Amino acid sequence: METAAKKKGYPKAFWTCACTEIFERLSYYLGRSLILIFVSATVATGGLGLDDTVAANMQSNLTAFSYLLPLFGGIVVDRFIGAKYTTPVGMAIAGVGYYMGGIATSATGVYAMIFLVSLGLALFKNGPIIGRVITDKSQMDPAFAMRYTLVNVGAFIGTFLVGILYKDVFAKDGVLGFAPCFKLAGLVMFLGALWYVFVCWRFLGNVGRLPFKKTKTAEELEAEKQAKIEAGQKAPLTSNEKKRIGAIIIASGFSIIFWIFWYLGYMPVYFYWAENMDWVVAGYEVPSTWFDAANSFFCVVLGPVTAALWNKLAARPQGDMSLFRKTGLGIAIIGLGYIFYAIIDIVRGNEKASVLWLIVFAFLLTLGEMFFSPLGHSFISKYSPSRYLAIMMSMWGFATFIAAKSYGPVYGILFGGNIEFKVACIGIAVVSFVAALIMIAVDKKLSALVD
Repeated sequence: METAAKKKGYPKAFWTCACTEIFERLSYYLGRSLILIFVSATVATGGLGLDDTVAANMQSNLTAFSYLLPLFGGIVVDRFIGAKYTTPVGMAIAGVGYYMGGIATSATGVYAMIFLVSLGLALFKNGPIIGRVITDKSQMDPAFAMRYTLVNVGAFIGTFLVGILYKDVFAKDGVLGFAPCFKLAGLVMFLGALWYVFVCWRFLGNVGRLPFKKTKTAEELEAEKQAKIEAGQKAPLTSNEKKRIGAIIIASGFSIIFWIFWYLGYMPVYFYWAENMDWVVAGYEVPSTWFDAANSFFCVVLGPVTAALWNKLAARPQGDMSLFRKTGLGIAIIGLGYIFYAIIDIVRGNEKASVLWLIVFAFLLTLGEMFFSPLGHSFISKYSPSRYLAIMMSMWGFATFIAAKSYGPVYGILFGGNIEFKVACIGIAVVSFVAALIMIAVDKKLSALVD
């Protein structure tokens, strides 16, 4: 029998909070996508004129630290200040950071932007709030899949527009429009903060008002009642809670493998395929940033599809697939993408392949992502003890930080010139398939930790 929550659909607080992600991701991808070009462009065209490697390191640091600092933000919202308040403050701080990029005239200004944006995103705790807005665990996976769709609406707009804005709309007298793009990213974040305060707060009620350690779930309250914990007494972690934290850490460990291979899939687009593909379609040279836009577009399309799939699987007598099995399938799909890379390289011979083939790889990359990325926060929302909710979600992000700092050196080893491109791709695919088989093989044991 369907629950009342299912009949009513997701609450309004879910939709308003999930729409906040559009503001955040649009700004993030406007700023992140521009760093490589802005830092390495000549001074005459409005850039900083620095080395390509400096630009790559700056972009890597923005990616990495925007996932590292949330660990410290997690401590704040779990113990001291409600996420309802830190989220708009974090958006405002990130907005100041993007504005700093708009007035930067040296590497110091860019590093100031990276620090402020990372600090702002550390306090942006919309994910944990959504995890408490949705109270029915069977709705978690489809809800976070729909949230991921809205996340990528912002990402798609940002990645699609950035190439047009800085080259055409804001360019003037040979000077590219980097500064207006960064300032636009800042403005969008300020608008997002206003949206959060004047729209989201209307529907959140008490959700996120207090630190998460002071807002326990019905399951936790029942456990404390059975353990006869007196009012005001600090309840120790139960054996079940410790096992669930262990399961979250294990899942986060496997996500490192996933994200390394996911990030690696992007690198050949800007390097190997830049030289070995024909980027002109119908007389128009396709901007390389549109590969990011293709990924975001497929996320938007596949979000409702996967949400419907998780709902259908959850309605089965045996219930939904576990996160570990879904993760295994996601890693395997990424492996298929690398097999496709190798096939393109073999079939093209000494000719250039059409850039349109990258659409297929973008689809496989995104399909693997949808079997994995949106479900991490869902899994943590279901099983993390409330007192560690934000920290556990940040642990998921910390795994992404490790992957973001690792894929550069891994790329150098695999694609640095000592190994043939197609051989490296097949090697990555083999490792992906082995990791997927391991995840599926240990699925029951890992699932037993949270049940």
